[in-house]
Amino acid sequence: MKVLSKIYMVIVFALLYAPIIVLVLFSFNEKGSLNQFTSFSFYWYKELFRDATALTALKNSLYLAVASSVLATVIGTLAAFGINRLRSKYIKTAVRSVTNIPMMNPDIVTGVSMMLLFVFAASMPFLPIKFGFVTMLIAHTTFNIPYVILSVLPRFAQMDKHLTEAALDLGCTPAGSFFRVELPFVLPGIVSGLMLGFTLSLDDFVISHFVSSPDFQTLPLYVYTQTAHKVKFSMYALCALMVFAILVLMLLVNFADSFSVGKAKVKRKNKTKTEVKENG
Repeated sequence: MKVLSKIYMVIVFALLYAPIIVLVLFSFNEKGSLNQFTSFSFYWYKELFRDATALTALKNSLYLAVASSVLATVIGTLAAFGINRLRSKYIKTAVRSVTNIPMMNPDIVTGVSMMLLFVFAASMPFLPIKFGFVTMLIAHTTFNIPYVILSVLPRFAQMDKHLTEAALDLGCTPAGSFFRVELPFVLPGIVSGLMLGFTLSLDDFVISHFVSSPDFQTLPLYVYTQTAHKVKFSMYALCALMVFAILVLMLLVNFADSFSVGKAKVKRKNKTKTEVKENG
């Protein structure tokens, strides 16, 4: 059984990562063909940095991903804080179920509904909304918020409530206890939600397709327009760079979580030693 389980895991990981490996490998193919790998070269990476349209699309995607993930993190963290403070279990369960709906909703439904909302808002004389960066920012922030709540809310639930009560008893204001006690505790969840929102926004195509404009084109939209013709091998180089960037971000997040957990263990050990000395 152990051998079969190992074979199964190898097959699963091969199916997951084989396309990425092929993409990265052939981005270094000088010939620019998927049929034969001729020689290792950085030619397509040089071509990528000569493509002004692709670089503009990448810059737009990064601006949009950073802005939407930061906004969603702030709103989602405050929402998770409010949900955690709800006293009624029924209301808390209902609110959590409602926040999970956008994650389970098909992207095409969300995209069409957001498009109809913006069309309706644009028809109002006091809401001069134009399709472009603003509409995409609102849409990306909206679908990122539930993922931030999902990352932050369990951290609030794991926190000892007596810590907040102790801070208030020692003269700390509610806002001060939030920033000094609760916020540092849930920080790993906030960072995870921020990274998740950034990657989701950077990757999104379906929702962006419905709320975008020709004046503001993101990278997924630009790659989609390339599929109407022969896809440039410089796009493979660009996707390979994105894979490396996301890999570095994930490693940094994991190292940060490991460091915070190790630091917490050291603090607990030192506290235990201090208590033993005082009692002894």
